[in-house]
Amino acid sequence: MNQLSFVHPVPPPLTVQDIPRSERPQNRLDDNGPEACSSSELLAVLLGSGAGISLGQRLLADYGGLAALARAAPTELQARQGIGPVSVARIRAAFELGRRLSLENLPERACISSPADAAAILMPRMSLLEQEYMYVLLVDTRNRVIGNPVEVYHGNVNTSVIRVGELFREAIRRNAVGLILAHNHPSGDPDPSVDDVAVTRSIVESGKLLDISVLDHLVIGHQRYVSLKERGLGFS
Repeated sequence: MNQLSFVHPVPPPLTVQDIPRSERPQNRLDDNGPEACSSSELLAVLLGSGAGISLGQRLLADYGGLAALARAAPTELQARQGIGPVSVARIRAAFELGRRLSLENLPERACISSPADAAAILMPRMSLLEQEYMYVLLVDTRNRVIGNPVEVYHGNVNTSVIRVGELFREAIRRNAVGLILAHNHPSGDPDPSVDDVAVTRSIVESGKLLDISVLDHLVIGHQRYVSLKERGLGFS
């Protein structure tokens, strides 16, 4: 006797109209503030479509969270059903505003006592960048941060483009006694390259001549970083 097979229908996507008005993302944001909303609800507000709730949930599930979603290419996002160029622009703008806000909230006179302290300041600024940048973080005699991180290069970081005058100019101007180098790997893998080690060695030696200590060189990846000083690379 043949057994009957039952195919369970896939439920339609959850839309705003399916949710009580008080529980709709826009209303929850208006009534309770954005901190009361889940990430998928905030994405639904950005997407502004009836299917935004389920779409936001799917995006977060597919990318494994907000950090990976923030790195998604615009063409990749726009290829998804239900997301057009306006929605992509809104998502990218929201992530960039969040990144800029995090830069403005740098603790006043933060003290650097470990590579993790420096990484906590630099990673929000650098981990999502799509091209390679180099920054310096300046410190005083007590290893307290002087001002915001300073961008010194944009492009491939190698010994052929490094100019000592540019790298140390702001440190000299601000009377900094030390600095921490940092550059990002857009690939997300923070393992140092041969060029990274060579650049570090050259800059450390230049700092000795200028009496400015190069305390560390961090390579920033996606949610990870490597301290060349901890690994003994480029520091003698």
